[in-house]
Amino acid sequence: MTKAGIWFLVILILNTIFCVLFVLWGYFQQLYEEDEDQVNTRMNMTGYYIQAFIMLVCPVIGPVFFVSSYLIYTYFLRDSVDLTDVIFGKDKVNAPRKAEEDVEKNRVPLEEALAVSDKQSLRGLMLDVVRGDVQKSLSSINLALNSEDSETSHYAATVMRDTLNDFRQTSQAMYNAMKEDYVQPEVQACSLIEFMYDILAQEVFPEMEQKGYVNWMEEACLFLYKDEEYRSRLTSNYIEWVGILLLKLREYDRVSFWCEVAKELYPYELSTYTMQLKLYFSREDKENFFRVMDELKHADVVIDRETLELIRIFQ
Repeated sequence: MTKAGIWFLVILILNTIFCVLFVLWGYFQQLYEEDEDQVNTRMNMTGYYIQAFIMLVCPVIGPVFFVSSYLIYTYFLRDSVDLTDVIFGKDKVNAPRKAEEDVEKNRVPLEEALAVSDKQSLRGLMLDVVRGDVQKSLSSINLALNSEDSETSHYAATVMRDTLNDFRQTSQAMYNAMKEDYVQPEVQACSLIEFMYDILAQEVFPEMEQKGYVNWMEEACLFLYKDEEYRSRLTSNYIEWVGILLLKLREYDRVSFWCEVAKELYPYELSTYTMQLKLYFSREDKENFFRVMDELKHADVVIDRETLELIRIFQ
């Protein structure tokens, strides 16, 4: 027998011995788990047999692959899992408040309810809205101010008065804290932007008052942008929010400025492109609109469904 043949035979023998030892190790591992009454997180004996067979028909390569995989998983990929909040029991969980199916299935959006003459149903729906998060429903409640039903309009007026007064006071306090510039003004600026946008986006204020609050919000964004230390806190969402609000006020030059800021700080964000598209569409600037759309199509940016539909329409 040649020297190469002898080495090949030795490798086969060692590989076979390794496979046998692997199966025996798996067998004793199973016995250990049963004796210690542990949860069996490892594979069963069938898995050991399959791996041993693969290592037997693939000498050297098979053992090296499985051993390296085990070491990588053990020392690099395996993390302890926090299961403190996980419930494994099968006991029925009783919700603190059951869903009112008979009530909910007969509900319609408040905008549609205002168009019908069933005052009792409209009042019930209005009370449901009032009991919920009214700040997200102000635009709908604002429509109810003109309802023919006096009780519904009274509910709406009361909610709007209380919510908007609270908004005015809170916004003023946050704005003053930002201007004082000694107690984490960057945090106050971020809080002011996030607090104001949800309500300003619903356009429930008169135009002059809306413009004043949008100016505050833009001032907070400028405060973050102009200071190198705070600039990282000016997120792409903040820039998009102030751009959208200014666009509704037809402040096109100011929107253009924030488009340039977005291109400077977040050149690979989708909002940077959509802001420009909305601006040029509002200005009826076809040349720049299609230029930006072409740039978006070739950019390495994840496009959402709404923007994809827009591209399909105008391509």
